[in-house]
Amino acid sequence: MKVILLKDVAGTGKSGDIKEVKDGFGRNFLVARGFAKIATDEVIEEFKKAEIDKKRLEELEVENAKKLASKLTNLKVFIRKKAGENGALFGSVTKDEIVDAYKKQFNIELDKKHIEVSHGLKHTGIYTLDIKLGHSIHSSLNIEIGAL
Repeated sequence: MKVILLKDVAGTGKSGDIKEVKDGFGRNFLVARGFAKIATDEVIEEFKKAEIDKKRLEELEVENAKKLASKLTNLKVFIRKKAGENGALFGSVTKDEIVDAYKKQFNIELDKKHIEVSHGLKHTGIYTLDIKLGHSIHSSLNIEIGAL
């Protein structure tokens, strides 16, 4: 029996491979557990179309991430918080506040999980943070923290 693998199966093959397997193994294990489909012409055609759509979507995501990365490097967001006389903040600037500031000031949606803060933002000043946008695309966030 010929099957097309939907997931990687140890000892059998990788996702997208068309393999010849024994009938019992194919029906009772691979197809029953959703690891494969029986390889008919329609299933193979459908799988190829899905792969093409997946590649197009990934290319679009990469393109959008590159545009966002170039946009972010040229922007500086301003955040105002209460601070003492020496510039020390009462508290620190959080990732949520950074995301909210970009949303309010530039209408850019960011995910706080992708922002990397190596040290606490506890003083007024200008900071540059890294952000991972996916698909190995990184950018920098320019933040100026001032006292109220």
